[in-house]
Amino acid sequence: MLATGLDVLSWLLILAGASFAVIGGIGMHSLRDFFARTHAASVTDTGGAGLILIGLLLQSPDWMVATKLVMILLFLWFTSPTAAHILAQAALNDGLRPELSTAEKTPVKSGTGKSSTKRRRKSARAKR
Repeated sequence: MLATGLDVLSWLLILAGASFAVIGGIGMHSLRDFFARTHAASVTDTGGAGLILIGLLLQSPDWMVATKLVMILLFLWFTSPTAAHILAQAALNDGLRPELSTAEKTPVKSGTGKSSTKRRRKSARAKR
């Protein structure tokens, strides 16, 4: 009875991880922005592969296989978000900027905030 329960739980986790990866891949394909795609790839990689590896961990026949799966899982959980962050930081340093929504694109009223200060400085330089 316990073995059947572990098998069912294991297969549910494996199927959930596989479907998470497929849905994330479809979502990543439909996103337009580089940063959104990078985020989708990172979340899909960490979550989908994590669920699959936990499902496989429940199926492992001995402690040696389980230890290797845990080491792979920990390695993946630490390196995937770090790699996504480094990739996004490199893109920012190279000059690529994220696309903003329409609510974030609205200009700041004149005389308030940093944006208007930058505009005043640019217009003052242009007048010289």
